[in-house]
Amino acid sequence: MRMSLFGRKIGMTQIFSEKGNVLPVTVLEVGPCMVVQVKTPEKNSYSAVQLGFGDVKERRVTKPLRGHFKKAGVSPKAILAETRLVPGEEKNYQAGQEIKADIFKKGDRVDVTGISIGRGFAGVMKRHGFHGHKASHGTHESKRGLGASGACATPSRVYKGRKMAGQMGNTRVTVMNLEIVDVRPEKNIILVKGAVPGWKTGFLQIKTSVKTKKTKKK
Repeated sequence: MRMSLFGRKIGMTQIFSEKGNVLPVTVLEVGPCMVVQVKTPEKNSYSAVQLGFGDVKERRVTKPLRGHFKKAGVSPKAILAETRLVPGEEKNYQAGQEIKADIFKKGDRVDVTGISIGRGFAGVMKRHGFHGHKASHGTHESKRGLGASGACATPSRVYKGRKMAGQMGNTRVTVMNLEIVDVRPEKNIILVKGAVPGWKTGFLQIKTSVKTKKTKKK
């Protein structure tokens, strides 16, 4: 089962491993997530559970959503999203059930998805790491410019996907194969090695990694 939960980013810190090495880690508050709805192949053509995370005032949700939460016996939630399941696994869940961070354990690898920090309009040097032009020998206003972006007379246009200046960040980003170095279920906290997208308190989706990290043979 590739189960996913929702949480928020608390911040970054560092801890020491058993060998005494310093590890940069990100602290994540994962869950508790409430099961709001269970979807079955017979009724919905696929298997999934709809999870809610983060309490919100009732007046801040629409009237249809109030009824939806009330039917499940769950207080209104800020985040409402689905996680797909293998057909048959939906029988293990029911509306109103609470899922906590203890579904993960130390050593697991997870994929973390979130919205990256928006940097506004940025040039090609900041956005894509371009080197820029020479600082002398006749170079004037284009020291940080793009340079040639077209393809001369043929095909007389700029190809799609060309790296150019534009909005930087504020996009959905997934960081894969992050190792869980510690789980603290009493506080619904997990520590993952490395950085994750987004700002502090930003919402994240944490799910079991779709890939496995290859280990080098000695």
